[in-house]
Amino acid sequence: MIRIEHLTKRYATGDRPAVDDLSLDIPAGTFFTLLGPSGCGKSSTLRCIAGLERPDTGEIAIRDVTVFSSHRRINVPQHRRAVGMVFQSYAVWPHMTVHGNVAYPLKNLGKNRAEIDEAVRWALRLVGLERLANRPAPFLSGGEQQRVALARALVERPSVLLLDEPLSNLDAKLREGMRVELRDLQQKLGFTAVYVTHDQDEAFALSDVMAVMDRGRIAEIGPPQHVYQVPQTAFGAEFLGAATKLPGTVAGSIGPELVRVVTPIGALRCRSRTRLPDSARVAVYVRPEEIQPAGDLAPADALVVDARIERAAFMGGVLEWTAEVEGIRLRARSLAGTSDSLSIQESVQKIVRLAISTARCVAAGDAPEAPADVAPSRSVSRP
Repeated sequence: MIRIEHLTKRYATGDRPAVDDLSLDIPAGTFFTLLGPSGCGKSSTLRCIAGLERPDTGEIAIRDVTVFSSHRRINVPQHRRAVGMVFQSYAVWPHMTVHGNVAYPLKNLGKNRAEIDEAVRWALRLVGLERLANRPAPFLSGGEQQRVALARALVERPSVLLLDEPLSNLDAKLREGMRVELRDLQQKLGFTAVYVTHDQDEAFALSDVMAVMDRGRIAEIGPPQHVYQVPQTAFGAEFLGAATKLPGTVAGSIGPELVRVVTPIGALRCRSRTRLPDSARVAVYVRPEEIQPAGDLAPADALVVDARIERAAFMGGVLEWTAEVEGIRLRARSLAGTSDSLSIQESVQKIVRLAISTARCVAAGDAPEAPADVAPSRSVSRP
């Protein structure tokens, strides 16, 4: 559906490309998310697809039609690419009604009044705003403006919808509701969505496939669960959710995509999507949910350590806590109200036995000189 080959985009004010030799294939009907921090190139990529920015080099094809090619000197204008676009700012025109805003793209195409009215009713019904068709735009809430922008993007029934952080201006409750509605719409209508966000929760909730961008390039790509559980790079492991980071040295392969890594707190079995040679220095990442009180039924393959609980914070549905062992601060998370979380809350500033599950430890081959999660220097006495 969308094919991008060796796309590069530079701006006069930057010392490096905003988009750096990027190639992508996005299948039809996919909800594809570009995720990353500010300045990583995700919005620039989207704007190049839309035709709002002219790339320096590369090719872009939509529905097997080349819309940009630097070497063939093709650059199809934005209005002829037949894609819908939803902006972060909504771009709802204040001098128009809801109907007028949604109808605007069709008027530019020269549609007759009956065709326009029918299409606008269909689009407003999709987003639940049919009853507000005659309301002036200034009298709309933020959530309603967002729905108007979405209806306007869908009114031409595009097969490709581009969305540039469309939920970032909504409050948390509205964002969560709109995520569900947007995903339902995409599945119902079957369009291909390319969605830009810096919000990991949005990316995980919406995506069939997500690409994590860093400095104009793709650091990680794949289904959300796979990217989260087995990142290929240190950037991906650190950007996606919280994790304890440990320095380590590879001490041999123990199976497909599995290596043994020696760390300051003990040896861990780690997953890696790239080949890591023996004695390679790596960074090991442990997700917070993989660290729990050992109890009597610790997993057979877990690394069991004695650690001092430093702090515990109740965060609604979960308890987030830290523990220190061998100068390393472990970041952990337990479901609130469980026996594990209660025992942690009762053990702050005490030594407890913890089990670190090795099933989802990840090793990446670009370790720092020193561990990132270093606790204040002090000795930990053993019970």
